[in-house]
Amino acid sequence: MLDAIVAVTLSAPDLGATERAYTAQLGYRTIARGEVSRSLAAGWGARAMRGREYVLMQPSSGEPVYLRIVDADEPAPGYAPLKTFGWNANEILVEDPVQLAPLLREPFRIIGAPRPLDFNPDIVAMQVTGPAGEVDYFTRIPPKGSVFDLGSAKSFVDRTFIVVAGGPDLDASRAFYRDVLGMPTTDPVETKIQVLQDAYGLPRDTTTRIGIVRLPASFLIELDQYPSAATKRPVRRGHLPPGIAMVTFAVKSFEGRKLPWKVKPAVRREPPYDGRRAGMVVGPAGEWVELVETP
Repeated sequence: MLDAIVAVTLSAPDLGATERAYTAQLGYRTIARGEVSRSLAAGWGARAMRGREYVLMQPSSGEPVYLRIVDADEPAPGYAPLKTFGWNANEILVEDPVQLAPLLREPFRIIGAPRPLDFNPDIVAMQVTGPAGEVDYFTRIPPKGSVFDLGSAKSFVDRTFIVVAGGPDLDASRAFYRDVLGMPTTDPVETKIQVLQDAYGLPRDTTTRIGIVRLPASFLIELDQYPSAATKRPVRRGHLPPGIAMVTFAVKSFEGRKLPWKVKPAVRREPPYDGRRAGMVVGPAGEWVELVETP
């Protein structure tokens, strides 16, 4: 059902600082800005967001995969990166994480230095916390490609290509994407994720059970089974979840789909919807999944 990632939405305590950081350090540009309308806030099921400012940003490559930053006004008590269930990481294609690392400064903070992946040394990745409490993975995939046809960066810092949801039950998460959204998923594997080890004070030999949701091309969803110390994400009544609030996906059609809607589809005029219908469902990890009908 899911064709592509359209946008990753951040709920940011300081909208201006977050926008400036992505502009100055990562080369993103703002292509639209405005206030959250009554209908858009209702379409998110987050009525308290009405009137909040937001910006829509695009990588310098011009790829139509957006970063939307919404003013959260203040931090959500009890939220910390990687410590709660939901969307926890935004993985972005870059040309060279090693060259990017020394260019980053506050409010970005490196929590995982650039290094080759164990299973494919040609792929180099770095992990960073950002100004909205989000975690960004910056990853180089060589031009010869990858096993999942994910593409390579077309600018120094390019587009989102993987989003990561951490939850309490990997099997339930896989079943949701497979059986409810009709997506192919891989069998679970065990892997070491250093940023999770560090976040929870776990030994270096600790492994995490993960699964992959495969989109047709260029994008993936990674599903992580989080440690038992992880908690439900605190969400203020009527607000967006803190950090990575939601991920927006294109779908060909809603016709014939019986989905457990949080908010049923309706036409949205603002970019990136541009007159298309959009609705919202919530996954087993509490992740907000926005669907935009794109015939």
